[in-house]
Amino acid sequence: MAEELKNASDQDFNWDELESNGFGEGYSDSEKEKMMAMYDNTLTEITDKEVVEGTVVSVTDREVVLNIGFKSDGLVSLNEFRDLEEVKVGDKIEVYIEDQEDANGQLILSRRKAKIVKAWENIQGAFENDTVIEGVVKRRTKGGLIVDIFGIESFLPGSQIDVKPIRDFDVFVGKKMELKVVKINYTNDNVVVSHKVLIEKDLEKQRAEILNNLERGQVLEGVIKNMTNFGVFIDLGGVDGLLHITDISWGRISHPEELLKLDQTVKVVVLDFDDDKKRISLGMKQLTAHPWDSLDTAIEVGTKVSGKIVNVADYGAFLEIVPGVEGLIHVSEMSWSQHLRNPQDFLKIGDKLDAVVLTIDREERKMSLGIKQLTEDPWKRSDLMIKYAIDTKHKGIVRNLTNFGLFIELEEGIDGLVHVSDLSWTKKIKHPSEFVKVGDELEVVVLELDIEQKRLALGHKQLEENPWNTFEEIFTTGSVHKCTILQKNDKGAVLELPYGIEGFCLLKNLQKEDGSTPEVGDALEFVVTEFSKDDKKIVLSHVSTYKEEKKPQPKKKQSGGTGNASANVNKINKDNDSKTTLGDLGVLSQLKEDMNKKKD
Repeated sequence: MAEELKNASDQDFNWDELESNGFGEGYSDSEKEKMMAMYDNTLTEITDKEVVEGTVVSVTDREVVLNIGFKSDGLVSLNEFRDLEEVKVGDKIEVYIEDQEDANGQLILSRRKAKIVKAWENIQGAFENDTVIEGVVKRRTKGGLIVDIFGIESFLPGSQIDVKPIRDFDVFVGKKMELKVVKINYTNDNVVVSHKVLIEKDLEKQRAEILNNLERGQVLEGVIKNMTNFGVFIDLGGVDGLLHITDISWGRISHPEELLKLDQTVKVVVLDFDDDKKRISLGMKQLTAHPWDSLDTAIEVGTKVSGKIVNVADYGAFLEIVPGVEGLIHVSEMSWSQHLRNPQDFLKIGDKLDAVVLTIDREERKMSLGIKQLTEDPWKRSDLMIKYAIDTKHKGIVRNLTNFGLFIELEEGIDGLVHVSDLSWTKKIKHPSEFVKVGDELEVVVLELDIEQKRLALGHKQLEENPWNTFEEIFTTGSVHKCTILQKNDKGAVLELPYGIEGFCLLKNLQKEDGSTPEVGDALEFVVTEFSKDDKKIVLSHVSTYKEEKKPQPKKKQSGGTGNASANVNKINKDNDSKTTLGDLGVLSQLKEDMNKKKD
């Protein structure tokens, strides 16, 4: 520095004269020490990595020069002042000492790092002192929000935004929020803040006041904070209560969202609570009168009403006349048919229909309805006697099977019974399921009609002539026929005779001539030993075919002579390998006719 001053003023300053006058002389040693001490006091001792305050002494296009009381001024990049509108000489700025002397002997300062250090000091202080700070929401992130506090990005979890669930985080972006620091992770430099804790403190007094004054029947206002399929949870001001789905409306609903929505403010009444007041049951429908109390007095038995099906059960369906007023349509009142079916075959939820009031009890708030009453009872039709006269033939659907017979539906509401004994002339049917199944179509003939008792007796075998009248002429005692063994037991064997009828042979009369016993499926000749048309019973014997004393009379005596009748009988007995069924009754009828002519 002295060299530069000497070079700059060599022409104007006389150094020789200065030296001849004794430069530096005139001061004692003590004065010199005092002056040096005063000079030293103008300098400040500084330490690296600390924050100090400096004064702006100059501003260039690239740097800001600050005096921090050190032996030299420090430099800060102008880029670190972008957040300020203007930087001018004399401004006081906090800076961070990065290096007292770099390679060029320059003091290096940083405003950005000073702000970071200061921010962490403020955050630490706020955490330790539990003070409220203010932050600005910068953006949304997974699980919450990023908030700027003192220039440091902190995390605000979604669960810490409010006491109620937040469904849209975007509405908070760009807004200022009051917060508290709840956690600092120094390892990762992470800060967690909460806005909820501030709200909870405000709600503590309100919560205590609500619980102290809580009583049944009290009407409160709250906000729906959560919704489930069984009800909604309502925030009463720091206290949650449950509004069950059945207490939302007098009408029937399947989900609360049909009438309510989240964040909606509603009025509710306190129905009940436990001793600790931790579970509070609320009601909404109780704020209005019950619909039964205002039901039109004109509605009485026989009145036609309209409504919507709101529920379908195994035993019937519920028709809602007005919200909160329902009537039961029992399955037996849905159709004139006497055979109960699944109500879902008739109705489904949401159906709109008319019905007739069958019973009504306003005190018990119960009502029974009917649909079939909207149409005429088919048993009261004037043409019933003609349509279902005795011996008339009809076709119907098998609706039910019982041990004693089956029920056939001839038309909606008109059912008839076919007894098991009226199914076949020739087969011994133990249960109707051996002959038909539910859903089959069956042709029948009317045997009996009782309109007053709503009874209709039907028969199936009566569609054909009774073949036993002809069998009496064919299966005479002593006649020989080829039969097939159907089954055996300890008493004897069941045989299949021509035309599909069955006979029985005692075990002692089943043995073959060689002493062996025939098995099921064997076809042998048998002699008729007993015939009963009334009991439809035929007893036969195989032993009689080879024992001379029991051999039958010549066939010509049994057949009534020669001619067409004799030829038909011979044809039946000759075809030993075929199994004749009821379908061959035409041959039987012709055979009987030929026999009668022969007798005449």
